[in-house]
Amino acid sequence: MTEAVMTADEIAFMSVAELGRAYRNGSLSPVDVVRASIQRLERLEPALNAVAQRLDETAHANAEQAGEELRSGRDRGALHGIPVAIKDLIEVKGAPTGYGSRVRPPAMASEDSLLVQWLREAGAIILCKSNLLEYAYGIAHPDVGQTNNPHDVGRTSGGSSGGSAALVAAGILPLAIGTDTGGSIRIPASYCGIVGLKPTFGLVPLNGVFPLSWSLDHAGPLARNVTDTALLLEVLAGKAFPLSAPSLQGVRIGAVQFHCDSPELTPAVAANLAETLERLETAGAVVKRIDIPELTLANSELRRIILPEASVIHAPLHAENPAGYAPRTRSQVEAGFEAKAVDYIRAQEFRVKLRNAVEAIFSDIDVLLGPSVPFPAPITDPEFTEDGEEGEMLSSGFANMTGQPSLSLPSGMDGHLPLGLQLTGPIGSDGKLLQIALGIEAALDAYRRPSPAAVL
Repeated sequence: MTEAVMTADEIAFMSVAELGRAYRNGSLSPVDVVRASIQRLERLEPALNAVAQRLDETAHANAEQAGEELRSGRDRGALHGIPVAIKDLIEVKGAPTGYGSRVRPPAMASEDSLLVQWLREAGAIILCKSNLLEYAYGIAHPDVGQTNNPHDVGRTSGGSSGGSAALVAAGILPLAIGTDTGGSIRIPASYCGIVGLKPTFGLVPLNGVFPLSWSLDHAGPLARNVTDTALLLEVLAGKAFPLSAPSLQGVRIGAVQFHCDSPELTPAVAANLAETLERLETAGAVVKRIDIPELTLANSELRRIILPEASVIHAPLHAENPAGYAPRTRSQVEAGFEAKAVDYIRAQEFRVKLRNAVEAIFSDIDVLLGPSVPFPAPITDPEFTEDGEEGEMLSSGFANMTGQPSLSLPSGMDGHLPLGLQLTGPIGSDGKLLQIALGIEAALDAYRRPSPAAVL
C-alpha cells in the first residue's frame, strides 16, 4: 500500500486527471483517496446532511482492488479508482435505496442500475448514496431534512440532486450522479458552484433509476470542472467525448431574452450575466439576443406532464402508505390524480412545438445561454410550483421538455454564494456543448480550486 503523502484536505479538490496521474506515478493510491474522502466526509457531513448511506467497507475493498489492478498493469481508464456518489433513487447492489422518503423502509438493491454497472466496469468506486428531495419531487421529507450548501450551511444545496452536488462542492469526492426532470442537476450545481450536465434525453440509461416522469427524466454527471464532467459522461453514455484546446473564437451564443431579461433575476445575477457576456465577446464569441416566444409556456406545460405521470408512478405507493410522504409531496401526488387527460395531451403536443422552435434556432447559433437560476442559493428549497413566477426553474425546465443537452457552469459569486450560467445545445450535441463550455470556463476563469476554509 502506498503511504499517503498528502492530507485529506490536500487531496480534496484534485481533479480526476490529477488523481489519475498520481495513481499512475505512485504518489497516491485509490486507498489513500478513499480514506481521505471518508475523513473529510466525517468532518463535514453532520453539517451538510448530504449522505443517505455510507458504503465505507465496500469502498475500501474496491479501492484495494483498483490499486492492485493499476500496479499490475490493468488500466480501466480515467475513472479507475475514482470515488463517485450515487443519488439515492438509483440502485446500487448491496446498498439500501431510500428515495429520501418514509413511504417504505429502505430496500436492499439486488442488482446495480445499468449506469452503476458501467461505472464499476470503468473501475470507479461507489463511495456513498447521496440525499435527495423526496422521490426527486421538490420537497425534503422532514425526517430526512434538506442538504445544506457547502458555501453556507444555513442555505440549501438545491434539489433534487442536492446531496450529490454538495459532496462534490465540499471536496469529499470529485464526481457524483444526479437526475434531472426540470433542473434537478443544474439547479444544485449552480447553487453549489460546480458543473452539472443534463445530457440529451435517452443518452444515459435509466434502467434501475426510480422514475419521476418517464418522458422528462434524465440522469447525468456533477463535477467540479468541464473536463471531469466529460470523462464521467463518457462512462455513463458508453461513448467518447474528446475535448480539444478551449476556444470561443467565432462561437455563436444566443442570449435568451426570456431568461436573461426576466424581472426575477436578482441584481447580482443580472450584473454577473452582463459581465459574463462582455467577457465572452472579448474572448471571440459572437453574442446575439434570441427571442423564442414558446419558452414563456415551457414550465407551466412541463408541470402538466409531471403531475399525472408522477401520480401514475406513485399510485401503488400512495395506496400503500400515503402518510409516509412529506405533506407537500403527498399533495402533489394527489393533485396529479385529478389532472385532466386533455391537458396532458395538449402539453405533449406543445412540447413538440417547443422542441421544433428551439431546434430551429440552432441554424443561426451554436449554444443558448441564460442564468442557471435567477438567484443564488436560498435558505430552503422553493416549492415545486410558484404562483405566477417561474422561480428556480426559470431557465432549466424547457430543456427537459425538448430533450436537449443543458449544462450549468460556475460564472461568479454573489458575495460568498456561487452563481451559475446555463448553456443548452441541440439534441445530440453533448460533445459540442462540452467543448463550448470548456471555452467559456477558460474565458471566465470561473473554476477555482477552493481552499477547505472556503467551503466549510
